[in-house]
Amino acid sequence: MTNVTEIILIRHGETAWNAVRRLQGHLDIPLNEEGVRQARALGMALRDEPLDAIFSSDLMRARQTAEAIAAPRGMAVQIDDDLRERCYGAFEGMLYADIGARFPEAYAAWQAREIDARFPAGVNTAETLREFHARAVDAIVRIVSENTYRKVAMVAHGGVLECAYRAAQGISFDRPRDFDIFNASVNRFRWDGECLTLLQWGDVAHLAALESDALDEIDK
Repeated sequence: MTNVTEIILIRHGETAWNAVRRLQGHLDIPLNEEGVRQARALGMALRDEPLDAIFSSDLMRARQTAEAIAAPRGMAVQIDDDLRERCYGAFEGMLYADIGARFPEAYAAWQAREIDARFPAGVNTAETLREFHARAVDAIVRIVSENTYRKVAMVAHGGVLECAYRAAQGISFDRPRDFDIFNASVNRFRWDGECLTLLQWGDVAHLAALESDALDEIDK
């Protein structure tokens, strides 16, 4: 009988670069103060989930988020480099608002979701969308196929979550993204040995308490 695995796929908490819309890609940016708070809230929300394993991208923002889930359980975080965000080459480190002016043709290809477009190289060599999608989805499937997990958590990045969503829903990159990808969100999938099925998307109910806390501080 084929093992069925539930996958809790999580985007890392907020970083300072997320807050100002600066593109990170493979650059290793830590969580900001809000991101740390989000990660703690996430860890509390998942504390009763019977997880068999916790995986994370090797980038610091994902690892910090994963550790907030793992530490209260006494579990180790298993690092998998293939859960990294897409590499955007020269775009990395730039404000989104400035990319179009600096690289108009490459920016147009990015906005058009041209699947084989490769952006100019920067500190890192950019991946095409096709390469990235294959890496991200293959990593998710490989992790759950190599073991008999019942439920696992994977902490990754917005691009990885988008690839998983599109793979599970059968949506190509020709179609514009019409779904949100939130920091520290809980997104649930099922792997039945052949395909990914989306169970729940964009759950951030656990972050509502953070908003209440912020209002309480303002009122003091």
